Amino acid sequence: MKKFIQGMLVTGSLLLFAGCGTENTNDGSDASTEENEELMITTSFSVLGDIIGEITGDRASVEYIVPIGEEPHEYEPVPSNFARVSDSDVFYTNGLGLEEWLEKIVANASDTPIVDLSAGVEEIPLEGEDAPDPHAWLSPKNINIYVNNLLEDLIERDPEGEEEYRENAEAYLNEIEELDEWIVEQVVEIPEEHRKIIVSENAFKYFGKDYGFETEGVWEINSHEEGTPQQINRIIDIVSESGLPAVFVETTVDKRYMETVADNSGVPIAGEVYTDAVGEEGSGAETYIDMIRHNVEVFVDGLTSD
Repeated sequence: MKKFIQGMLVTGSLLLFAGCGTENTNDGSDASTEENEELMITTSFSVLGDIIGEITGDRASVEYIVPIGEEPHEYEPVPSNFARVSDSDVFYTNGLGLEEWLEKIVANASDTPIVDLSAGVEEIPLEGEDAPDPHAWLSPKNINIYVNNLLEDLIERDPEGEEEYRENAEAYLNEIEELDEWIVEQVVEIPEEHRKIIVSENAFKYFGKDYGFETEGVWEINSHEEGTPQQINRIIDIVSESGLPAVFVETTVDKRYMETVADNSGVPIAGEVYTDAVGEEGSGAETYIDMIRHNVEVFVDGLTSD
């Protein structure tokens, strides 16, 4: 990874940014800032892309770097990613260390401002490390912070859009509040002794804290993914002793680790949940709100089964 970064920095101005006024976006549309008066926004991954798009409406072109189906912890960017970022008015990140590898490159190779949308979130530390868990977005209770940070920055960049941004933010946060209330109603169906979420990456700490779940993972965060026999055996023991009716697997993580846990504990995988990306088209989880609803439904179905 260090060699990759060094190489990109040395050749960045020649290979990535020269003549990059026009970029093909994910939907194939022309994204030239010279031909389009709307804000050109890039963000790191699809979850943030959806949230940002809800607030900007038609006043911005919003694209994300990490493709759906890949996880953002160790994604290696390609030249077209940096061209897009270089042409953007702003690059929105999650922060909390999630995109540290990307921020370093952008900071050295582009003047595009970087704004962390999670600033102000009450951090939960990674176990055994002096670093925060980055998955604050997985609790809807934190989305107010993301949206307010976004709103403040958008208004500063585009004062003429303030009224529209505020209206969109208010409407969206009302939906988030309804989602939060719905989650609370759903969780009560799960017996207290079964309120434990076990997946490959221990990504649901913020969700668990806010909605009354314990959480465990084979590893703490995907950038430290190992799946060693010791890690897997620890989770097998936890699952076997817990009396849980189900465990879960993430859409962006190799399923073999949790399949090993399920096979050796006798506890089935109840379904897939979304963590680092929204769902593909047709999945029913194409938006942030839909992916969270899907996750809760999978948790409730799995943890209330006999």
